[in-house]
Amino acid sequence: MRINHLTTPAAVPATPSHHFAARFAAFILAVTVFYVDTFTSIESAIAVLYVIVLLLAAESLSRKGIWAVSFVCGSLAIVSYFGTHSFSPDFPSLLRLAVSLAALLITCSLILRNDRSRSDLIASHAALKDSERRYRSIFEQSRVALWERDYSQVRSFLMGLKATGVIDLREYAAARPEIISHCVSLIRTVAANAAARDLLGTIGEIAPDGSMRRYLAPNDVTFLELMVAIFNEENSFEGKGNLMAADGQTKLVLMSMTLPDDSSKFDRIIVGMVDITEGEMTQKALLEAQAELTRASRAATVGALSASLAHELNQPLGALVVNAQTMLRWMDRDPPDLAAIRRSAERMIRDSKRASEIIRNTRSLLSHEVQILERVGLPELIAETRALMDHDLGREDVTVDVTYGPGARTVAAVRIELQQVLINLISNAIQVMAEKNVPRRRIVIETERRDNRSTVISVRDFGPGISEEAMARLFVPFFTTKATGMGMGLSICKSMMEARGGDLSARNHTDGGAVFEVTIPMSENDD
Repeated sequence: MRINHLTTPAAVPATPSHHFAARFAAFILAVTVFYVDTFTSIESAIAVLYVIVLLLAAESLSRKGIWAVSFVCGSLAIVSYFGTHSFSPDFPSLLRLAVSLAALLITCSLILRNDRSRSDLIASHAALKDSERRYRSIFEQSRVALWERDYSQVRSFLMGLKATGVIDLREYAAARPEIISHCVSLIRTVAANAAARDLLGTIGEIAPDGSMRRYLAPNDVTFLELMVAIFNEENSFEGKGNLMAADGQTKLVLMSMTLPDDSSKFDRIIVGMVDITEGEMTQKALLEAQAELTRASRAATVGALSASLAHELNQPLGALVVNAQTMLRWMDRDPPDLAAIRRSAERMIRDSKRASEIIRNTRSLLSHEVQILERVGLPELIAETRALMDHDLGREDVTVDVTYGPGARTVAAVRIELQQVLINLISNAIQVMAEKNVPRRRIVIETERRDNRSTVISVRDFGPGISEEAMARLFVPFFTTKATGMGMGLSICKSMMEARGGDLSARNHTDGGAVFEVTIPMSENDD
């Protein structure tokens, strides 16, 4: 659809024959006026007729030509005056000459001013046409859907409602739903560009009354918000709305327009629309994918939690079984060894409490519960850990040597976490030396303070060490070199230490075996 616009009819260009005829007529008239004024006895301002000569010639002359004809006509009037009155002029004849010259001067000035105004008008008209041509080019070629609409009637209607005392248009429209339908019928579409027609599909020409009612989605609140913006005399409007395409498909568009301050300019308002249907669908799909990812992440977290509990609870539950079996053997004696039974029961209670602490600590990690750090004495912690591992150490004939460096006795840590890490490292060392049938089965535990910033607990075994391939993936969840391993122990230990600002690392010792180092950040009270 093309934009309707007003144009002024172009002036019919004068032909050369027309110019010649005008100039010839002016020349004949000038000669006639000069003859009558000079050679007749008529006592009147005949020279005033030179004005007609100037008017006839002005149409085909330039500004300089007009000045030249005015000068010639004035000169002829003066020559005629002195030719008829010699050098004894009287007042009436002198007055007639002055009137004639004044008429020529005034006519020349008016012609020149009219020519200047005409040139300015032509230039302004050309600029207006050029501006309209550019506007029409932008309007038609823009890939943004643009509508030119007449909101003057709907504005008059809304201002009329305001004049009757309506304050809240939303409340008023809620009580009278037909108001919105009436407002829609008052809007006229003047023009639409190609992108606007593409937006709605094959719509053909806009309805004769300019109405776009059939393309507005039912129950869409955007139009009401637009009416509210006009009612409140706002400067602009932007909102999302639904349109019904020709094929019945609903499209979500972002609509924006500038509302003029002058009420007389509401007859032509440019409305821009951008189809955001695909973007909204993509966003919806993204949100659904994120929700699915969240569910998958929760499932993975539950799986990791299950694997963590299964791994960490294996040792205390195994200890419970061993202590229960030991208790039964002491009870089968005749007489039963009550002291030994008591010791087994106490160890079972200890292992049960430890299993409970492992469950509680794992749940706190999952729920991001803040754990309170406590003062942990390393000699007591290592001794207790050795006691917990006595059965495994004795079964595989493994000895443990502990060396405490200067100033590395207490640390600020979560006791159960640090103990879990040590148990995992000692258990791994026992298993690797047993699997490889190492003759010298020994574990060395050392503590040292480094740079007054951290305390390091190192656990060294005397096994074959860690291969390059395994070293690269050592702390990756579910990676294991054991036939029956789960691959969660080292990953969990490293995560726990990093959560407290520490670290867990591994390397091969130069004299053989693997060394795992637990780094614990120091606090001001560490000694």
